[in-house]
Amino acid sequence: MMNILNSDHGKVPGIAGDMQIEGKMKVTVIIPNYQGKDYIRACLDSLRARQEEAIFSTLVVDNASTDGSLEIIRQEYPEVEVIALSENTGFCHAVNVGIQASDSPYVLLLNNDTVTMPGFVAALLQRMESDERIFSVSPMMLSLQDPSRIDDAGDRYNALGWAFARGKGQPAERYTKPARIFAACGGASLYRREAVLSLGGFDENHFAYLEDIDIGYRALIQGWSNMYEPRARVLHAGSAVSGSRYNAFKVKLSSANNAYMIGKNMPLLQFLLNLPLLFLGFCIKTAFFAKKKMGMLYVKGYAEGIARCFDSAGKSRKVRFAWRNLGHYCRIQGILWLDLVRIFIKS
Repeated sequence: MMNILNSDHGKVPGIAGDMQIEGKMKVTVIIPNYQGKDYIRACLDSLRARQEEAIFSTLVVDNASTDGSLEIIRQEYPEVEVIALSENTGFCHAVNVGIQASDSPYVLLLNNDTVTMPGFVAALLQRMESDERIFSVSPMMLSLQDPSRIDDAGDRYNALGWAFARGKGQPAERYTKPARIFAACGGASLYRREAVLSLGGFDENHFAYLEDIDIGYRALIQGWSNMYEPRARVLHAGSAVSGSRYNAFKVKLSSANNAYMIGKNMPLLQFLLNLPLLFLGFCIKTAFFAKKKMGMLYVKGYAEGIARCFDSAGKSRKVRFAWRNLGHYCRIQGILWLDLVRIFIKS
């Protein structure tokens, strides 16, 4: 791992000096932390090594950790600003607190179980500033256990109602070109701060999971685009807080969030158009989780997500259809169908 972290791969020379505004950093790195004792040192050490680039500041929003990770941050990393919450309010609320507290044009959300590589922030920023209509930029996320394999190369979302990490488990050399994606992975991505605020921030009804797909979806509705930048590289442990890839907490919450996301973002006509495929996708997922003895958990989560669409909080977050966005909805529909093909060809 040390050879990777100390390599020059991904460096973006000659632009660091353009990344400040009258001495103020253009980027605030926001790390939501909860029980991150086993990972937070590696994460912050990697950022400290990048600090010589002098292009970002770091803010940790702690979700009432009790494992000593908050004390580690305060005692060992004085350069890091800390906001300590009195209770675990979830990923979405924590990052919203961080975004509100920052004053930079861009915010970089970073999980506490990541390790950044040289040129990481600079490459994301350079891609972001190449086009004023870019809402978010997702890096090449590599598996911490096997850095030759992709953990996430941007997120896809298809007409079956399935969200998936592009390139998951595939060799990294297959994903060395920039690409348009449905949404950036909130585990390590750069966002245009004012655009996030204009969309109402991350939806705290999600608590955690699919909140990044949701905000990317809402950005697409408004005509923004989301990009993948392979020069920016970061190692990711994955499932550091919730445990295994499939666990009861994650399965139920992800299922609920998916149903809720569809209900809030799709106009009625588009929902009816996609209903047959959405139902097929739901049935396949239910069967998949039934084999893992979590089928009913998945169904209950989906039912909770549907109910959430009709409660007061859900109704307040409903994206209202506007004729000016009709072309954007058509573009999104094309992506939903195209991403259905991409899941099979692993594109």
